[in-house]
Amino acid sequence: METLTLTPPPPPISRAGGFSSSSLKRRRRRRLVIHSLHPEERNLGEIEFVQAIHILGPDRMPGDAHQPLSEMISQGFQPDCSTLSALMLWYAENGLFSEAQALWNEIVSSSFKPSIEVISCLMNTYARMDQFDEIIRIVHETASRDFGFTRQIYTLAISCFGKAGQLQMMEDMIKYMVSRGLKVDSCTGNAFIKYYSMFGTIEEMEAAYGRMKQSRILIEKEAIRAIAHAYIAQRKYYKLGEFLRDVGLNRRNTGSLLWNLLLLSYAANFKMKSLQREFLSMVEARFPPDLTTFNVRALAFSRMCMFWDLHLSLEHMQHEKVVPDLVTYGCIVDLYLNRRLGRNLSFALGKLDVDSSPVVATDPLVFEVFGKGDFHSTSEALLESSRRREWTYSKLISMYLKKKYRSNQIFWNY
Repeated sequence: METLTLTPPPPPISRAGGFSSSSLKRRRRRRLVIHSLHPEERNLGEIEFVQAIHILGPDRMPGDAHQPLSEMISQGFQPDCSTLSALMLWYAENGLFSEAQALWNEIVSSSFKPSIEVISCLMNTYARMDQFDEIIRIVHETASRDFGFTRQIYTLAISCFGKAGQLQMMEDMIKYMVSRGLKVDSCTGNAFIKYYSMFGTIEEMEAAYGRMKQSRILIEKEAIRAIAHAYIAQRKYYKLGEFLRDVGLNRRNTGSLLWNLLLLSYAANFKMKSLQREFLSMVEARFPPDLTTFNVRALAFSRMCMFWDLHLSLEHMQHEKVVPDLVTYGCIVDLYLNRRLGRNLSFALGKLDVDSSPVVATDPLVFEVFGKGDFHSTSEALLESSRRREWTYSKLISMYLKKKYRSNQIFWNY
């Protein structure tokens, strides 16, 4: 067992020249807890030590923080790696970086081997507090000692830099990883694309995607969605379509995602003939349309006041046994009320189960293009304000009609 030597700073001094009363109370509590343990319990584990830390150091004073460990060692306790790791994480989470660094140096220079979980928590904590140099230092020291999980450490560092938008640091870490003979795997490559989509420009994102293709790494659903979101945010729907065709619309492991995004790129600009053509191509390619597929078309039909096409789409939806959600109902309600055909609403909803509970299961990327209709947004606000009430689509529609009627009355009276 390695011996840890800590030199605690002098205790806090009161203005009168003696020990502060709060310091004396904390020291008495530490002695009580330490001496209450039996000799056979002197090998402290992680759980017990964390509990002791929270009991003995509730004020989290920098000068007081590591005194419990020093006193425990002086009483014969032997902290193991999990104990030191728990204290190191506690230091880092409370902003005591020099103390956390000292314990890290003690752990890696001894025979102890920190777990990948501990290192992951430490790196994430440093990332939250913008201590990126500490993350780089941990990666280099871990890689030089070869604890057996070097690849995972690089992946964690890339993820930490990417989440914080530190794209240059992420690039440098990948270059260093490759220089050590480690190949970029699918998980790292897709994370690389995702963070460039979130924090980089369109040109940087496209360049990163090109490098990924050269590495023959298959782009996965999460990265596809991130790139699609970036194109949608910039309203570059033509480029979105080009990207989807480049990925390959006939890929089976992504389900209907690629086809739905392609339909969305046409629906965004209300290219109705192209929308219908690609929908038929999707069906011919034997990709079953899902709820998002139907709602992309329904939103386009509703905005373009295409009643007949909307009704045909609803019938096709029933034939495919796809259950409509709040978005589907919103397309119907908004279309009929905007055209002042509220009296015909019961006919339009006649074949739908209006007594079912409202849900929203449409891909959120659809709302990035179309937003939320008036009925949809009003219903969501109503559901949030009165969660205890058992709502159905018919009740929501009834409440919405009353609201529209009152607003019209106020308008005409004014």
